[in-house]
Amino acid sequence: MLSDALLLQLGYNATLVAIGATLLGVSAGVTGTFLFLRKRALVSDAISHATLPGVCLAFMLMVALGGDGRNLVGLLLGSAVSAWVGLLCLNWLTRNTRLAEDAAIGSVLSVFFGLGIVLLTVIQTMGVGRQAGLEGFLLGSTAGMLWADAVVIAIGGASTLALILLMRRPMTLVAFDPEYAAARGLPVDRIDLAMMGLVMAVTVVGLKIVGLILIVALLIIPPVTARFWTERSDRVVLLGGIVGGLSGYLGAALSASAPNLPTGPIIVLVSFGFFAISLFLAPNRGVLAAILRHFRFQRRVHLRQGLLALAQGQPIYERLTLRLLTRAGLARADGVATEAGKARAAKALRDEKRWEVIRSDQTHEAAAALYDGLRDIETVLTKDQIVEVDHQIGGPQGVPA
Repeated sequence: MLSDALLLQLGYNATLVAIGATLLGVSAGVTGTFLFLRKRALVSDAISHATLPGVCLAFMLMVALGGDGRNLVGLLLGSAVSAWVGLLCLNWLTRNTRLAEDAAIGSVLSVFFGLGIVLLTVIQTMGVGRQAGLEGFLLGSTAGMLWADAVVIAIGGASTLALILLMRRPMTLVAFDPEYAAARGLPVDRIDLAMMGLVMAVTVVGLKIVGLILIVALLIIPPVTARFWTERSDRVVLLGGIVGGLSGYLGAALSASAPNLPTGPIIVLVSFGFFAISLFLAPNRGVLAAILRHFRFQRRVHLRQGLLALAQGQPIYERLTLRLLTRAGLARADGVATEAGKARAAKALRDEKRWEVIRSDQTHEAAAALYDGLRDIETVLTKDQIVEVDHQIGGPQGVPA
């Protein structure tokens, strides 16, 4: 059953949902990257919750005009207007009051969402017969998705991606260094507002699939996941889009292959699965890599301390230290240094004396700042500088590495 869902063989509606969810995931992952880099992730939460009053008011207006209150285009337009008003309120509060951004976000989020819940309750008592399923905009509802709905989502997602491609350079610059961007003459406030507008567009497009509450996860989790794998912003954008698209596609397939599984929450859980894998397995920033780096550092510390102990004729009591020295062929099992161990120990002790000279000499201040007890001195000083330091120490010059 899952294989059929992955191959888009479960019927017309399941195929539309999968395609729509994939397009939405790509758009959300790419757009959310700039929000994440700008350190304004919570803004998406305020924008998403601000859409609910617009959905309800659009429904009431369409019903009052004799139309179909559940027309997706009308509902999305209403949510877009409401979200834009919420965004303007958020910007006004942060610029013209002493409220911090997080306080302004909390105010806008709670007021707009509270208003939306009140309007939703009013709609449920209207008895017009067309409000069924309207609450699906809270958590998403893909049952009965029509071709027109998929087209709206596809056009919205493609338009958002096109705008991001046009604005990616100024948005990247503002996300990393708004002061430098302003110094170069870029309109930082307008770029910020455009960035929020793109987030609003993705939020509105995603209401049908994941809902206004869960769209925040699809905007933030993919770029956070991508950040584990690369240091370059352009690659974070690309990987964020890929993770978002895969999350939408796999989540929709899982939802279609099992009965009564909601699509939106499954998409978010799949996205979290990618995040968890990246958290543990990413080669540079993952937990496993950090643990391996810690063990490697620990081994270097033990080897260094063991070599210094051998050079000074001190006994080695630490079992791990002795085991590491033995494996490296630097000491025997009884703690006596081998010929290679004696040479390495002499070099380690000589380097310690060299570092003492460097750290006491103001002319080597930059090099002294690099001292950590493990760094090879040859990576910091040239051969001529090492010879000069050896002259100050006395004894043999230029002890080999």
